[in-house]
Amino acid sequence: MQTVWLTGAEWLAVLRIGLGLWWLESWRHKDRKGWFERGTGIAWAADVAGKHRWPPVRKGFDAVVAPRPTLMAYVVVYAELALGLGLVAGFLTPVALIGGLLLNLLYLVLMIHDWAEQGQNAMMALISLVALFAMSWQTWSLDHAIGLFL
Repeated sequence: MQTVWLTGAEWLAVLRIGLGLWWLESWRHKDRKGWFERGTGIAWAADVAGKHRWPPVRKGFDAVVAPRPTLMAYVVVYAELALGLGLVAGFLTPVALIGGLLLNLLYLVLMIHDWAEQGQNAMMALISLVALFAMSWQTWSLDHAIGLFL
């Protein structure tokens, strides 16, 4: 493989780190006080799920998220932080990539009718797949430094 400026493995690390920075930005711009104290994030998601045309989405939300809105707010917000930190540092990278892929797919399904969000979720999911199958933790990662996932 010929590349410009960096090796192929280094470009994959750049892609992984960029995805991690994207997750960190998702975490940074959240109104955490609103999410944790006023329940704004989960209330918004409940409204979206309640109007969803796919009954399994409504039922799944009502069964899993609705009964525990405070816990789910913390799970969503801190999952984004953990994903970002894991991908930027390259620590437990395959776990972070799979977790991010699943979270993006959940967001994609929940917001299937919000075209503004779909591009972001689709691209983040695609980057997760590429970074996972190309083993992007082989360069510039704590995983590589400590010999994980060789």
